[in-house]
Parts: sequence; C-alpha cells; structure tokens
Amino acid sequence: MSNLDGVVQFLKKEQDRLSRELRGITAALAAFGQTYAKATPRRKLSTSARARIAAAQRARWAKAKKTSPKRVLSAAARRKIAAAQRARWAKVKVAKKKS
Repeated sequence: MSNLDGVVQFLKKEQDRLSRELRGITAALAAFGQTYAKATPRRKLSTSARARIAAAQRARWAKAKKTSPKRVLSAAARRKIAAAQRARWAKVKVAKKKS
C-alpha cells in the first residue's frame, strides 16, 4: 500500500511541476502576443495599382533582354574549341596510361 501512496505522491508532484511550466509558457505567449500585436497592418494595393506595377516590371525585363543579345559562335569556332578539347582529353588519357 505504501508503494501505491508513493506513486500517487510522485504523480501529484509531477502535475504541480507541469502546471508551473504551463503557466510560464502561457505568460511568455502573452508577452510575445502583445509585442507582435502592435505591428502596423499591411496596406492593400488596388488591382489597378498591382497591374501598373506588373506592367512596369515586364517593361524593365523586356528592356534588359533587348539590350543584351546572345552571342553565337560560328561553326568554325565551335569546331576549333571541340578539337582543342579532344586534344586535352587525349593528353589526360595518355598520362593516365603511363601511370
């Protein structure tokens, strides 16, 4: 019977400890809630304002894409680069066979 009394007493102590911890957490949440509740509300943009902003951004992107054309290599230049790369790999393969 004394063993059961010990278990009940332990459970009561644990309940008290958890209650104190929950009160602390509740107080912390209340403090944070007051801190963040004072934030200014976000302004809402009208649909016409959002459309104007989107159009301006599209115009900026179009201008950026127009002023920087892609560079294209000629077929001869591509052949030279490919040949040089094949020569490099041939050297690597030869060095690998020697070692």
